[in-house]
Amino acid sequence: MSESKLAAQYLDTAIGLLRRIRDEEADSVAAAGTLLADTVVAGGRLFAFGAGHSSLAAQDVVYRAGSLALMNLLAVPGAVGVDVMPATLGSALERVDGLAAAVLDSSPARAGDALVIISLSGRNALPVEMAMNARALGLKVIGVTSLAYATGPDAPRSRHASGTYLRDHCDIVLDSKIAVGDAELTHDGVDAPFASASTVTTSALMQSMLATCAESLADRGIQPPLLRSGNVDGGHDWNAKVFEQYRDRIFYQH
Repeated sequence: MSESKLAAQYLDTAIGLLRRIRDEEADSVAAAGTLLADTVVAGGRLFAFGAGHSSLAAQDVVYRAGSLALMNLLAVPGAVGVDVMPATLGSALERVDGLAAAVLDSSPARAGDALVIISLSGRNALPVEMAMNARALGLKVIGVTSLAYATGPDAPRSRHASGTYLRDHCDIVLDSKIAVGDAELTHDGVDAPFASASTVTTSALMQSMLATCAESLADRGIQPPLLRSGNVDGGHDWNAKVFEQYRDRIFYQH
């Protein structure tokens, strides 16, 4: 079978986006990772939130080999993926006013904690209100979003009553570099653009941020609370010790 030109084009595009992130987001990634490390040192807790497919990158760093044990998923029922039926309900929930406040009020998040909010467009009520309410509670907020949705020539209007976007309510913003529409390829005979790359770039930003956090902790003489794979010898024993040491800051064990 001959090589697919579109497959190669997609991979080249993804590599190009990752290079842009490496070159253009280095300072923001460093600041975000340092913020997480500062939070760990100060006894704070770490949370990640994303709605719909943006939740994939959040879930990818929670209870994950090679990730920080302290990263907890801040879940909104019905909005963390496509498991809700019908799947379109998840998109509708992103536009519901007041849902973010209810979730935060019933969560263990408190002043001094850090919350990473992932939203590709950053225009829906849920991520905007999540950031606004988190900061009002005294949390530090890191936003992972595409600035093209808020500032580019094709930028759609915010769906929040304030007219603001996620990026307007964050202490640090990481730009995923994704164009409006999240589809990188076109082809003759195909009516719609296709091949999204937001999960690739967003996950890369998350992993880069956590790598920086681990480096920052190590530079301070602190062993980063990382998890090992359960599929390597000794992995479960290692993780059990980490869970015990940080049990008051790990909520997926409760």
